[in-house]
Amino acid sequence: MFRRICGNVGALSSSEQVAVQDLMVGRSELLPAQDGTGAFDVKSDDGYAACTNFLARIEAASQALGVEIGPRGYRVKFSANYRALFPDHNRHYRVDVLEASVDQQEIWVNSERYELSPEAIEQAQRLQSSWLDIVVVLDRWNSAAATTREGRGACATAPRPEKFELTTALFVFDTAWAHFEERYISELIAVEEKARQLVVRPVALEAQLLASELAPATPEAAALEQQLVLHIAQLNAVANFKRKGRDDLGCDILDAARAELRVTPSTSGCGREAARVLAGDVIASYKAMRGYFRKVGQCIEHVDPHLCNNAGLVARLVDWEETWELGARYVKSKPLLDAVCDTVDEIKAAQRLAPELTAMIEDCDVELFMVLPRLVVLCFLDKPLRERTALVRSLLPHRFAPLVEGDSKALTLDIELKAVYDRFKETMAMLTASPPSGFSGSSWAARHGAWEAIVRQAVVGEEAQAPQACFESTAAAAERNKAIADLLNGVERWSLELQRHCPEDWNQCSAVLVHCLTSGSHKEPVGKFQV
Repeated sequence: MFRRICGNVGALSSSEQVAVQDLMVGRSELLPAQDGTGAFDVKSDDGYAACTNFLARIEAASQALGVEIGPRGYRVKFSANYRALFPDHNRHYRVDVLEASVDQQEIWVNSERYELSPEAIEQAQRLQSSWLDIVVVLDRWNSAAATTREGRGACATAPRPEKFELTTALFVFDTAWAHFEERYISELIAVEEKARQLVVRPVALEAQLLASELAPATPEAAALEQQLVLHIAQLNAVANFKRKGRDDLGCDILDAARAELRVTPSTSGCGREAARVLAGDVIASYKAMRGYFRKVGQCIEHVDPHLCNNAGLVARLVDWEETWELGARYVKSKPLLDAVCDTVDEIKAAQRLAPELTAMIEDCDVELFMVLPRLVVLCFLDKPLRERTALVRSLLPHRFAPLVEGDSKALTLDIELKAVYDRFKETMAMLTASPPSGFSGSSWAARHGAWEAIVRQAVVGEEAQAPQACFESTAAAAERNKAIADLLNGVERWSLELQRHCPEDWNQCSAVLVHCLTSGSHKEPVGKFQV
C-alpha cells in the first residue's frame, strides 16, 4: 500500500533525478515574505511568479516519482466557473488557493466580511504544515548535495533524505491540498452565491413584474415595482463605484416622471420640452435596468460576485443614478422643473437673438460655460417673480429669505442681490426710454429691443454694441452701450457666484440646461451585451 501511494522507494532513476533537481531549483527561487513570519511571498508579482513555478514543479516531480493523486471527486459539485479552473481529477495547484491557506481568516466581497469555518482553517493549517515539510526536505537534500560537491565527509552534515521521505512529503501535501481545496472552494461558492443575491433578487422581481404587466394595473404590480426600485438602489450602493452609489433614490421619482410624460404637449405650455427630456431620461434608464435584469437572468453564473467588476452592470447603474439624481432634484420638484423649463425657453429665444449662442451650444464651446451663467442671472433679473426664480434660489439659497407658505409672489432678496436687480431695472428703463432713432412701435417692442441689446452683448461681448448710426447721436450710443456694459459687469459677479457657491450643483445645472437645449435623448447601449 505504501509503495502504491508514494511510489518506488528505492534509488532515483535518471528522470526522477532531473525532476528532483528541477524541484530544488524552484525551491531556491521562492522569495521570503516581508512580514518576518518566515512564510514565502505570494503578494508581489515576482513572488507570485516564483510560487507558480514551484507549484508546477511539485506537480511534475510528483508525477515523475509516481506519487498517487488524492481523490478529487468533490469537484463535480463545484459551480461552472470553478469547474473551468479545475476541469478534471488532476492536481491543478493554484497560487491563489495556497495564498488563501496563508490568510485563513476572512474573505471580503462587496465590502462585506465573511469568515472561513473552523474546519476550513484547520485544513489550511495542515496544508501550510505540509507545504513547509516539502521545503524542509528539499533544503536537507540541497544541503547534502552541497556537502558532496565540496568533498566534505558525510559526518559533516546530515545525510541526504531518502526518496521515500520526499515522496511521502509530496503525498501528504497533495492530500492536505485536496482537503483544503474542497472545503475552501465550497465555502467560497456559498459566499459568492450570497453575494450574487443582490442581482438574483431583482432578476426574479423583474420576471414577476413583467408577467403582472400583461394584466390591468393592480396594487400587487405597484408593490412589485417598488420592491424592484428598492433592490436597484441597494445594488447601486454596492456596485456603482464610479459615482456616489446612492441608495436613497425611490419610486417617487419614477412616479413624478410618468406624471410629467402624461401631460400632453398641447396643455403643457411653452418650454415643457425640457421637462419631457428629463422625465424621459428617468424612464429610459429604468427600462435599461430592467432590460439588463432580463438578459443577465439567462447567464447569472457569469456575474462576478464582486459586483463592481461587472462592466455592463456598472454602466447601467451609472446611467440610472445620474438620471434619477436629476429626477430627484428637478422632476420631483414642480417649481424647480418649471424654472428649468422657463429658463431653457428663454435661452432658446436668446439663440434667435444671438445666433452665435447656437454654435456655442452645439459645439459645447468653453465660452458657453462663461455665457450660460450670465444668461441664467439675466433671465432671473428680467422676471424675478416668475418660475425661474426657483432655479436661482436653488443655486444661491443664502441670497433669499425663506419662502412664505401660501404666498408664491413673495420675494425677499438680500441687499447685494437687490442692488443688481435695481441696476437691471434702471438700465432697462433707460434703454426703453431711449430707443434707436427711427424706432416706432409699442412699449413692448421697445422693451424687447432693450432686452435683445443686453442679451447680444452678454453673449458676444463688446462686438455686439450697436453702431452709432442706429442712435440719435454719438453721445446717446455711448451712453446706451456704457449702461449695458456697467450692468453686465455687475451681472458677472453673480455669474461667478452661481458657479462657485456650490460647484457641484452648478455643474449639474449647466449639464441639465445644455442637455435640454440640445433636445438630448437617452441613448440605449449598443453592441454585445455585457454582464
